[in-house]
Amino acid sequence: MRDNVYRRSKLILSLALLIGCAAGQRSGSPPGGAPTGIDYAHIQFSIMDLQASQERNRTDGPESRSDAISNLDLKASRKARKEYEKGSAALSRKDLKDAVLHLSNATALYSSYVGAHEALGVAYMDVGQPQMARDEFQSAVSLDGHLPDSFANLCSAELAVGDYSAAQQAIEKASSLAPLNLEFLTRLAFAELLNRQYEQAISTAHKVHERKHTSAAIVHYLAALAWRDQGKTSEMRAELQTFLTEAPSDALAEKARRLIAHADDATKHVAATSSIQNAGPTAAEIAEEKQVKEAEATCEGCSDVTVAESSDATNNPRPVGYPSAADTGSGWILRETVDEVSLLFAATDHGKSVSDLTSQDVRILDNDEPPLAVVDFRSETQLPLRLGLVIDTSGSISSRFAFEQDAAQRFIRNVVTNQDDLGFLVGFANSVLLVRDFTSDTTQLVEGIQQLAPGGGTALWDAVSFASRKIGSRTERGAVARILVVISDGEDNSSAEPLKQAIQFAQDQQVAVYTISTCEPSIADVGSQRTGERALKVLAEQTGGASFVPGSIHSFSRSLTELQEVIRSRYLISYKPAHMQLDGSFRHIDLKAEKSGHKLRVFSRRGYTSKVNLPGVGS
Repeated sequence: MRDNVYRRSKLILSLALLIGCAAGQRSGSPPGGAPTGIDYAHIQFSIMDLQASQERNRTDGPESRSDAISNLDLKASRKARKEYEKGSAALSRKDLKDAVLHLSNATALYSSYVGAHEALGVAYMDVGQPQMARDEFQSAVSLDGHLPDSFANLCSAELAVGDYSAAQQAIEKASSLAPLNLEFLTRLAFAELLNRQYEQAISTAHKVHERKHTSAAIVHYLAALAWRDQGKTSEMRAELQTFLTEAPSDALAEKARRLIAHADDATKHVAATSSIQNAGPTAAEIAEEKQVKEAEATCEGCSDVTVAESSDATNNPRPVGYPSAADTGSGWILRETVDEVSLLFAATDHGKSVSDLTSQDVRILDNDEPPLAVVDFRSETQLPLRLGLVIDTSGSISSRFAFEQDAAQRFIRNVVTNQDDLGFLVGFANSVLLVRDFTSDTTQLVEGIQQLAPGGGTALWDAVSFASRKIGSRTERGAVARILVVISDGEDNSSAEPLKQAIQFAQDQQVAVYTISTCEPSIADVGSQRTGERALKVLAEQTGGASFVPGSIHSFSRSLTELQEVIRSRYLISYKPAHMQLDGSFRHIDLKAEKSGHKLRVFSRRGYTSKVNLPGVGS
């Protein structure tokens, strides 16, 4: 049976961890590659309330925080226990400096003191050193792996440092040791949501719901977010209604009501849009459909790829954003005298960039055959950025414009980070507007985004052509990454330039275009909306970029975060294909990457076209 000091410090420990983790997320902005639109602070405090409720009366089940103490702690010397008691008392009165001193002394006197390691972790969390806290909690679970509270505390530290995969592993262990503990299950659902394991998060939430779960209504809010990010509006709405029924005064109740109202507005918008679409396509929609088909015809396999990054097929390897300037306009090609292919790709792990790959971590097949040789492999992440942000301000996106503005501001702050990076901002409706010229000052770019307002038609292809020429016209002293990010629903009804010409301009200026579709999920398959997404895919595929289709406005920020990680994890691999024939055929590329036996998500082009060897065509 533990003494009163140890029992009190365990409660302080759990509360301080949750408070510390919430404090790190007060801005509401998700770190790393986590889903966006999540109110981290309120969720953490709701889980804290659940834990405190179970500590008080245990009305939600037979288990709450464990009363178990490690047998190792019983072997601590009297001097070590005295230091531990002083440290716990200091921690209780928030004298953190004194707490760290005495608890450190306790672990120094007796390195196997599990309780002292945990309490020291709390002190480190409270002084804003989550990495050191994690080390202490890892020491605790390494010393004694049968205490569920220790793993729950480790989960909190992993959340604080943004390692969501490790956080999930820790809370899974805690829950397996204490399977009836609703707090652990709730935190498991939260970790699964952060790791975008939506089906698991929903299943875990339902396990909590099946039990008496006073104070655990937050699981329905978590389940609603998981449904939302899968584009399941009706299921999201049902979970939110349950959440409001069980906790109408919760801090997140107002946000839940807003989400329901937005879902209802979207449903009305779908009905109105469907009514318009049922009347038949407009002349502008027919014209854009024709343009998309013409562009797709030049890019075999483009329509099969949702998210991809393209390859270069010139004889000199180029960094991302450097396709061949000698292209004939029929997709990227391989010249008849070249026997090397240079492929740009990116790799992420659970949405986070992977920056330490080697050629041994990559497997590549060209037309189902391994290459004869890999002649070059290098990271391109350190190249200065020349980034053009092109934002659709037409009337067709007015209902979601404010949300997209906010996400774009966060994106630009996180991408233009080095002193040599430069960005510019273009807004477009009926006409194209250069809102901010090249600058390394993200404050100016953010202010420019804030000034944009929706309204008017859509001159998308004119905007892409202008922005591509602007990037290409800048004289550079060395290699740079030329990147265009286009945020639009893909509709175009006002451009003088056709889609195929916009693609040609980007190719000629060696610009890789990344597109983010703003189409709502419920109308994405209707008429011109589907055509718009196809147009954005073709634009990205044929210029060496990638196309992102969030599926909902709430997943939009997540796509920008994912794009940010893709930009940070660029690699170039050059190889000699086996049995190369310059016959104009499309050659498929299959690239996979693993790190320490773990499969990574790879963004790469799916293939290229080899050029027919024609007499009189120079190399």
